[in-house]
Amino acid sequence: MTNSIYLTTIEPYSGKSLVSLGIMELLLRRTPKVGVFRPVIAVPPDKGCDKNIELLITYYDLDLDYEDSYAFYSHEVADLIAEGRYDEVLDKIIEKYKVLEDKCDFVLCIGSDFESGGSAVEFNYNADIARNLGSPVLLVTSGADETVDEIINEVKIAIEAFEEAGCQILGAVVNRTDPDLIDDLVEAMEDELPDTHALFSVIPARDKLSSPTIKEIADYMDARVLYGGEQLENLAYNYLVIAMNISNYLPYLQNNSLLITPGDRSDVVLSALQAHQSQNYPKIAGILLTGGLKPPDTVDLLLTGLTDIVPILSVREDTYHTAMKIGHVRSYISADAYSKIRLSLRLFDRHVDTVALEKQMVALPDQGITPRMFIHNLIQQAKSNKQHIVLPEGNDERILLASASLRRHDVVDLTLLGDPEEISNLIYNLGLTRELGEVPIINPVDSPLYEEYAQTLVELRKHKGMNMDMALDQMADVSYYGTMMVYKGHADGMVSGAAHTTQHTIRPALQFVKTKPGVSIVSSVFFMALSDRVLVYGDCAVNPNPNAEELAEIAVSSADTAEQFAIFPRVAMLSYSSGASGVGADVEKVREATHIAQERRPDLMIEGPIQYDAAVALDVAAKKMPESQVAGKATVFIFPDLNTGNNTYKAVQRETGAIAIGPVLQGLNKPVNDLSRGCTVQDVVNTVAITAVQAQEQ
Repeated sequence: MTNSIYLTTIEPYSGKSLVSLGIMELLLRRTPKVGVFRPVIAVPPDKGCDKNIELLITYYDLDLDYEDSYAFYSHEVADLIAEGRYDEVLDKIIEKYKVLEDKCDFVLCIGSDFESGGSAVEFNYNADIARNLGSPVLLVTSGADETVDEIINEVKIAIEAFEEAGCQILGAVVNRTDPDLIDDLVEAMEDELPDTHALFSVIPARDKLSSPTIKEIADYMDARVLYGGEQLENLAYNYLVIAMNISNYLPYLQNNSLLITPGDRSDVVLSALQAHQSQNYPKIAGILLTGGLKPPDTVDLLLTGLTDIVPILSVREDTYHTAMKIGHVRSYISADAYSKIRLSLRLFDRHVDTVALEKQMVALPDQGITPRMFIHNLIQQAKSNKQHIVLPEGNDERILLASASLRRHDVVDLTLLGDPEEISNLIYNLGLTRELGEVPIINPVDSPLYEEYAQTLVELRKHKGMNMDMALDQMADVSYYGTMMVYKGHADGMVSGAAHTTQHTIRPALQFVKTKPGVSIVSSVFFMALSDRVLVYGDCAVNPNPNAEELAEIAVSSADTAEQFAIFPRVAMLSYSSGASGVGADVEKVREATHIAQERRPDLMIEGPIQYDAAVALDVAAKKMPESQVAGKATVFIFPDLNTGNNTYKAVQRETGAIAIGPVLQGLNKPVNDLSRGCTVQDVVNTVAITAVQAQEQ
C-alpha cells in the first residue's frame, strides 16, 4: 500500500481544498498520524501562511509545524531553475519530505497552484516531484464553463502526460462541474477514459464554495468597512456594477449580489437596502462604494440607525478599476469557515467512491525506489553511523572533489593515500583546503605502520611463499596498504579504481580479507538507476561463468544487498527461456540455481528461469508467467554469466541514460569497492556512501 498521495492539478482554482479535506478525513479514519506537505507554495513569508496547509493543520489539529510542511516558495523555484540548479530543488524537497515521512504514517502531498503563468514548467516539476517521492497522483481539474468533450479531453491529456513522466495514476476528480452535466460526464468517463482501474469522480459546482466572503473582498480590495461589520461572512455569488437609476437596475438584482456603485449614489444605497428587505427582490450580499466617497451626513444618520444592515464598503479606486480588480478576488476555505468545510466534506463523500479509492490505494503496485530517493536514503543511512573510509587514489582530482563533498555533508571520515606534498598542492589549487585540510594523507612507505603491515601480510600469505622483502614491496602499493588498513580495523572500508584496474583493486581483498563465513564466492552488483526506479544487476563484473551453486549464492547475496539499501528484493534468475518451456544446458543451470537458492532462502521471492522482458513488463509477464510473484515486478536481476551481464548493463546504461552505480562487491568480510576509471565525482560519492553502509553491517 502507498503511504502518500500527490494531489495536483494542471490549472489554477480547481478546488484542491475540497478534495484535500475529503482525503484527509478519509485518511484520519484509519491512520493516526497524517502529515500534509506542499513542495512549493506561492505565499511569501510576509503575506501570511499557505491557506491549504493552514486549513488542514488547524482544522484537523495536526501535530505538525507549519515550517515543516513546505520546501520552497514559487519564486525561489523559478530562480533556481533559471540558474540551472533544478537538482537542488528536487534534493531539498526530498529531504524535507523524508523528515515528515519519518514522523507520519501517511503524507498528503499537494502540488503547486499554477498561478504563476508558467504552466508547462509547473507541470514538469510537479510530475518530477510526484515520481521522485514515489507518490501516486490524484488529479484534480475544474469542469467550470466547459463542455463534456472539453473536460474529457483535458483529463485524457493530463493522465497521459503524468504517465509519460513516470507517475502512477490513482485517479482523477473533476470539480466545480455544472450539475446539469454530471450524468453525461460520468457516462463519458466510463466510456472514453483509459481502463486503468483508476478512480474517476465528478463533483458538482456550488456557489457557496467558490464565492468569496465580503471580508475576503474587503481584505483584497483594501476597503474600509463603513457599515454592517457583523455580516462580513456574507457570500458574494456575483458582482453588479450599478450606473442606472432605480427602476432600471432593480430587475438585474440576483441572490447574494455585491453591488458596486460610486460613493455619491445614495439613491442606489437606500433603494438596494430597501430591496434587500422586500420579499419581492433577492437578498444582496453587500454594497461597495467607489471613488473614496461616503454617504452625506443625513444619509449616514439614517444608515447608522438601522438595526440590520448588510456590509457597506468603501474603496479609493474609481468604479471602472474597482470592477476590473474585484474579478481577481478568490475565495479560500479557511479553518473557521465551518459551513464551507461541512459542505465540502458532504460533496466529497457523496460524489467520490471512498471505498473504491481506499481499495485503489492498497492495490497500487510498488514501483520501487526512485534514483533520487535512493541517493538521499543512501547518504542519510551513511551519516546515521559514520564510518572511516580509505581512498588510495588521493592524487586524482575526482577523488578530492568527492572527498570534499562527503566531508562538507559529514557523511564519512576519510584517509587519503599517496604523496602528501602532491596531494596537498592539489587540494590547495582546487580550493578545497577548508573541507580537506584536516583529512589525514598517508604515504605508505613513510607510515609508522608500514613494516607492521608487511609483517602481517607475510603471516597471512607465507603459505604462498610470501617473504618480508616481497611484503614490503607490496605494502608500498596504495591498494595493498589501503586494504590492509581495512583488514586491521584501521579503516572500515576502501574505495579505489578511479586510476587502477578492477583486478588491481580487488586482488588484495581476495588474498587476505577473504569472504564472510558461509559465503564461498565474491560477487558484485550494479545499482541501475533508471528514470523512475532503481534495479539491482548481479553479477556483471566479477565471475565469468558461475556454476549453479555459485549462481544461487550470487542471487542470495544480491537479494541481501538490495534489502540492505531499501530495495525490496524480487529476484529474477535470467535465461533465454521463461518457466518450464526451455531446454538446454544453460537454462538447466539457471533452473538448478533457482532451486538451490529457493531451498537456501525460502523467505525470498526468487523465480527462474525467466526472460528479461517477462521480468520487467507486466503485460509480458501476464502471458508467460501469470502466476508469478516476481515476473513483471522484478527488482533484482541475476545474469547467468559475465558476458551476458556486462553487455546488458552497458546496453541499458547507454540506451536509457540509466546511471550504473558500482560494481559493488558483496561477500567480503569487510567492504572493498571498485570504481570505473571513467567515474564521475558523483560516482565516487555514491560508492563511498555504499561502502560506508556496508561497513555498518560488519
